[in-house]
Amino acid sequence: MIGGLLFASGQVPLDPATGEVVGTTIEEQTRQVLKNIEGILTAAGSDFDRVVKTTCFMKDMNDFAAFNEVYATAFKDHLPSRSAVEVARLPKDVLIEIEVIASVN
Repeated sequence: MIGGLLFASGQVPLDPATGEVVGTTIEEQTRQVLKNIEGILTAAGSDFDRVVKTTCFMKDMNDFAAFNEVYATAFKDHLPSRSAVEVARLPKDVLIEIEVIASVN
C-alpha cells in the first residue's frame, strides 16, 4: 500500500489453503480469483466498492462474455476502470489472472 492505495498483484484461481488450481471453466476460475481478491481487500480494510482499476489477463478472449458475467457480480453497480488482455499463457495454465488497485481507509 502507498498513498492510500492498495496494489494487489495478479491473482490466479488458487485455493489459498492448498495452492491447487480451483475449477476448469472460466466461470469457476473467475469466481475463485474474485474470492481471493475479496480476502486481500478485506485484510487491507477495503472492498470491491473501492476498487478503482483492474487488469484482467485472459488465456482466450472468446471467454470474455462468460468471464464478464461472473466479474460483474463482484462489482454490482460500481464498475472500475478495466483493461482486458489476451495472453499466450498464464501460471499453472490457468484461464484468468486479475490484478487490482483499490483505495483503503
